[in-house]
Formats: sequence, structure tokens, C-alpha cells
Amino acid sequence: WLQFGDKRVEKRKTPVFKNTLNPTFNETFAFEVPWERIREASLNIQVMDFDSVGRNELIGRLVIAGKNATGASEGKHWSDMISKPRQSVLQWHKLKPE
Repeated sequence: WLQFGDKRVEKRKTPVFKNTLNPTFNETFAFEVPWERIREASLNIQVMDFDSVGRNELIGRLVIAGKNATGASEGKHWSDMISKPRQSVLQWHKLKPE
């Protein structure tokens, strides 16, 4: 999710990976964020376990943002993206348990 404060603004989804307990995600997401709203913006990333019988379970999550980041590497990634607008900034992250 792209969020401004607590408000969810825009959502992106990856393909569903079936029959694997260890999927590899290598996705690129692009969001248009007005510069005047950049300080209140954050990216909330969640990975769900798809289950066709029951409900989907949250495996883990992370938040890439300036002040609401879930860790130092997520905060650094945000700073790198801000300093290089309209350029791809690649970084791997570990999920945090809920």
C-alpha cells in the first residue's frame, strides 16, 4: 500500500505463487507521490499466505518510510529513493513478523 499518514491511497499486488513455501519476489512498483506530500507518505508491504480453503494469513510485513519505517534498512531505502527521484532504487528486505 501507498499511504499518506493513516490513509491508504493506492495498492499493488504481485502474482500469486502456488505450490511453494519459499517464493521469490522480484517486483518493481512505481507510485506517483506529489513532492509536497512526501513527508507523510509510506509504503506498507505485506506478504500473505494464499489459502483456497480458509482465509489468507499474514506471513510478514515491513514499512518503507521516513519516520514510520520498520527498521534502519527500510529508512535508508526511503532516503535513497527520495534522493534519486524517478530512478529505480533496488534493495532486498527481510519481512518482520506481525
